[in-house]
Amino acid sequence: MLKVGLTGGIGSGKTTVAHVFELLDIPVFYADTVAKHIMNEDENLKKQIIAYFGESSYINGMLNRPLISSAVFQDEEKLNFLNSIIHPATLRAAGTWMEKQTSPYVLKEAALIFETGSQEELDYVIGVYAPQSLRIQRTMQRDQTTRGAVLQRMRNQINEEMKMKLCDFIIYNDEQQLVIPQVIALHEKLLGIK
Repeated sequence: MLKVGLTGGIGSGKTTVAHVFELLDIPVFYADTVAKHIMNEDENLKKQIIAYFGESSYINGMLNRPLISSAVFQDEEKLNFLNSIIHPATLRAAGTWMEKQTSPYVLKEAALIFETGSQEELDYVIGVYAPQSLRIQRTMQRDQTTRGAVLQRMRNQINEEMKMKLCDFIIYNDEQQLVIPQVIALHEKLLGIK
């Protein structure tokens, strides 16, 4: 079974593309969703987060996402700490999940595949590309946030053009090309790889 990463910058449309693969019966591991779950359920991680960020980092046992997001996107040291405890747990969860799958290939949808070095665990990486202006617009609309907040989050990711150069395949989600035919063509190609 092939292990395929699906990545792209914030607002590129990774999740939309992942949903198309799911319609083709390809299982998808959503790393960000799993990471959020782990931060709410793993007692050891919760203790580490509380020790570092303070008691207010959890409200009624649930992660205080606005507080943590504000802290990490303004302070690289805090972001590095959070990543250092969350990414290993998420990588373990992905490995366990992949072992249980029986499809010809699986997808791991994650924004930070190259930033965390997890491409080493994958056979191929698909990049979802969209121009920065479109990604900013999408993220502002989706997250009800400001342009400045989106740009701050983008600064914590590898440059989009550089990220795409590291990918084995690229899907263009730029509102100029249809996404579904690109996904179907890539799906057929991946099915043909032994």
